[in-house]
Amino acid sequence: MCESHEQDVLFEFTGDNPNQLSSGRYYKGTVDGFAEFGVFVNVGDSVTGLLHKSELDQRLDSLDWDEGDEVFVEVTGVRDNGNVDLGWSLRQSEREFRGKLIDDPQRGAVLPEDVDASEGDDGDDQQATTDGAGTVDPAERETESAGESGAESESSADDSAAESDAESGPSRVEIETLSDRVDDEVRIEGEIVGARQTSGPTVFEVRDETATVDCAAFVEAGVRAYPETETGDLVRLDGVVELRNNELQVETDDLQKLEGDDRKTVETRLEAALTSEARPDDVGLLADHESVSAVHSRIRDAAEEIRRAVMESRPVIVRHNATADGYVAGAAIERAVLPLVRDEHAKSDAEYHYFDRRPLEGGDYDMADATKDVTTMLDNRERHDEKLPLFVVVSAGSTDESRDGFELLDIYDAPRVVVDATYPDEDVADLADVTVNPHLEGADASDVNAGVLGANVAAHVNADVREDVSHLPAVSFWEGAPEAYTDLASDAGYDADHTTALREAVALEAYYQAYEDKRELITDLLFEHEKRDLAEHVGEQFREKLQTELDTVEPNLSVRGEGGVSFTVLDTEAFTHRFDFPPTALLLDAIHRQGLGAEGASGDEHVTLGVDEDEIHVRSDGRVNAREVAAAASDEAENAGISAKGTRDGAIEFLSGERDEALDAVVAAISDQL
Repeated sequence: MCESHEQDVLFEFTGDNPNQLSSGRYYKGTVDGFAEFGVFVNVGDSVTGLLHKSELDQRLDSLDWDEGDEVFVEVTGVRDNGNVDLGWSLRQSEREFRGKLIDDPQRGAVLPEDVDASEGDDGDDQQATTDGAGTVDPAERETESAGESGAESESSADDSAAESDAESGPSRVEIETLSDRVDDEVRIEGEIVGARQTSGPTVFEVRDETATVDCAAFVEAGVRAYPETETGDLVRLDGVVELRNNELQVETDDLQKLEGDDRKTVETRLEAALTSEARPDDVGLLADHESVSAVHSRIRDAAEEIRRAVMESRPVIVRHNATADGYVAGAAIERAVLPLVRDEHAKSDAEYHYFDRRPLEGGDYDMADATKDVTTMLDNRERHDEKLPLFVVVSAGSTDESRDGFELLDIYDAPRVVVDATYPDEDVADLADVTVNPHLEGADASDVNAGVLGANVAAHVNADVREDVSHLPAVSFWEGAPEAYTDLASDAGYDADHTTALREAVALEAYYQAYEDKRELITDLLFEHEKRDLAEHVGEQFREKLQTELDTVEPNLSVRGEGGVSFTVLDTEAFTHRFDFPPTALLLDAIHRQGLGAEGASGDEHVTLGVDEDEIHVRSDGRVNAREVAAAASDEAENAGISAKGTRDGAIEFLSGERDEALDAVVAAISDQL
């Protein structure tokens, strides 16, 4: 068969290592599970790959697949860490292919009949697998054992139950030691932190005080084993340690739900280990910064919540503002958490299950965002018995616009952490378990942003990434970065030009892919120093696009003065390309930062206003409080329906039919405030 016709052939994989797959070939697989970003598919018995939603020819939620369904996918690549990338196949039945071959790592591509003919006596000695994780049917293993040792008595079930008693059976071992106990019969005690039903066995994820491991229990194909147990139960489990596809797994012989004193003993052991391990060492802040020092204890508290979530096998969802500052902070926390997830879980794809980063296009954690998150988390709890996630809201979550969203999460007791430098509204911080915001400590936070706070949280979550994130605070400032942070970046090999290029490149990508987490691209930009050319290339596009828009709007800026304050006003509805880069917020930031329109204006104070159909965006270096302005302006223009969105340098909303009256009232209110 020539390579050009491989796409017409269906392959059936018999290997046990991702690196034995051939990119470009189409394989038969089995649906193993679903995530927000795609579908996990078992290719053969021992390898699982990800079919990302971007590879589908339809929406993920309209895909008519269920767990256990036989499907057909293309292997598009195998990464260095063993993760398998899959592509969509238009052919979704075996008869649509021109033929089928067996992809055998030992013999290459062979016909199915050649495999059947070559099977000899040793075929009976091979362990059959029952799911994509390489799970062995314990019944088959027991049958083999019986063949070697003679017929077992009919009381074997009773003997097995007796062996699970605390006084008998194998000695309890810690999960972190299982790599040294392959093929040994062991006993583990811990908490069920997840359970999923495959087309073969039920796979329980069990956590003790040291680590987490998958434990496969088989009754019959597709039938839930030990249905009386569920996530959160403390159990004692006996089984044999297996190594499948270089991943540890325990083949369960017996599992008992613990009650009474036994449960209390394990519960106390787990809690003591969690409390000790989750609380990070006081590693110190990245740099000497007075405003950040004011929230040092809160940074440690936030890091403790994140570390505890990882250890409890609770997914961590980072929701951050879709700005350069938000992306820098979110990426810093991601950089710290992913290695902890990999260390905690044996499965190579655990990072996709237990961590996600999702941008907030609107800049707030509002009801729409919370509704999407709650829908997803409840579906995951129902379908996969998954714990409710920890939500880490970054560069957002301090104002009333996030109140309804947090209250919805609170109804379900989903834990919440906020990392933000925005001036807060009263009592909103109380809706999170931990809030890191210098304003709450009375600090002057004018020289602090979320990027600074997020990088410091990351350094406390995982001290090993401290050097990796040390340059990020400098990247997060558009201007006026404290010298302590520019020195940190310089020491890490990032000069001022490079940090500027990084900031601009991230800002551009944040706009064009606001709905995606962009893990790989953002990682390349922020952390792959040798890929400096990438940041320079994207940053140059940013500068060109921004300057083109500034040149377009500058002749259309109007200047007015009132009460000693000069106002630069841009009609964004009429004089900007509203559905192309740059977005209104970033454009107004640049206009105000460069002082466009301010030259020759009267007054010592300068404010920039962007006015569209029903909203006025305010830029004033943080001196204008939108809540107070809205209250005063609504008294002046009673019929304009004026209200505030955000606090300092927020926005003023109004009825489009009262646009001129609203603008006049807002200008008057700002001049009175300043």
